[in-house]
Amino acid sequence: MTYCVGLKLEAGLVLLSDTRTNAGLDNISCYRKMFFFENPGERIITIMTAGSLSVTQTTIARLEEAIEDEMADEKTSILKAPTMLRAATIIGDTLSRTRRDIAEQCRDLRQQASASMIVAGQRRGGDMRMFLIYPEGNFIEATDDTPFLQIGEHKYGKPILDRVVTPQTSLADAQKAVLLSMDSTLRSNLSVGMPLDLAVIGRGACAVSARRRIQDGDPDFAQMSAAWSAALRESFVKVTL
Repeated sequence: MTYCVGLKLEAGLVLLSDTRTNAGLDNISCYRKMFFFENPGERIITIMTAGSLSVTQTTIARLEEAIEDEMADEKTSILKAPTMLRAATIIGDTLSRTRRDIAEQCRDLRQQASASMIVAGQRRGGDMRMFLIYPEGNFIEATDDTPFLQIGEHKYGKPILDRVVTPQTSLADAQKAVLLSMDSTLRSNLSVGMPLDLAVIGRGACAVSARRRIQDGDPDFAQMSAAWSAALRESFVKVTL
């Protein structure tokens, strides 16, 4: 399982993913789930993944292969796509094709292979956009009414985002919101785990503005988690029936 969350705000994008991958209770591994495709100053595309590791890794590998192809053009390479919408379409088509290919290989084993992705970024002169791509390749887009998207084990971290995140939220507060959203998920589901990958992309920067890996035992994250728990307990006591 996994948990990834992305916020699309007036000030930019804030993205967070965990790195835990489970193949049973006694087979837990750590794999990166946040990937960057970047021509600094020209475009930045970030992909976060959830689901079957074979599907997500193969999809990312195929996208990278298409970028490196000498015949790459705006219909095949996300770094040549004229819009973020076109880039999302390329990624969705690649994900759908990969899922079908792997499902066909596993048909006799009666195993399901599925994955979803969050795609976010901006090209120079274009709008900053963020999409949730489903296993079938279709997608939805973050809007002012719903400025965040989640994949994986999202239910535990959603309430705080619903309550505090708006398009006007600052990048600093947005980082705090996604980290507390992740903290709630870590406490409630063992299939989501450290370390965490955090990235910030300022509007118009067309490059990663800040990037950080948060390891297990990180003092800043631990302090934030403890402060949030204390604040919740204090608020709970103050509420009257």
